[in-house]
Amino acid sequence: MTPDALSALHALCFGHPRPWSGPEFVALLESPGVFLVGDGSAFALGRVVLDEAELLTLAVHPGARRRGLGRARLGAFETAALDRGAARTFLEVAADNGPARALYASAGYALTGRRRGYYAAPDGRRIDALLMSRALAG
Repeated sequence: MTPDALSALHALCFGHPRPWSGPEFVALLESPGVFLVGDGSAFALGRVVLDEAELLTLAVHPGARRRGLGRARLGAFETAALDRGAARTFLEVAADNGPARALYASAGYALTGRRRGYYAAPDGRRIDALLMSRALAG
């Protein structure tokens, strides 16, 4: 996927507070340890530093949801992280993103922290970011 295609899909999934731009994806993809798994319907972007992997974003096209693509991309992210030497992985998710929270919990991620008021909602409310992590099998 091109950076502009990544940005377009990200915008469909995460319009607020604002989607990541093509140049932001370029900068991320050029950063050490960053990797991408997926295609035009769904992708996961992550990075590995030492023995820890971070899921930076997981995006599934709204028209392709509820078909297992998110779970498949999450699994591909975890496999790629293991291949790069990660033993643990972590992520952050908006507290009001029920479907993503359910996916991560069903994949074995546990709540490890909370960033109060981290995200700004379109209506001005503040939404907590939940930190989740899990050990990777190896």
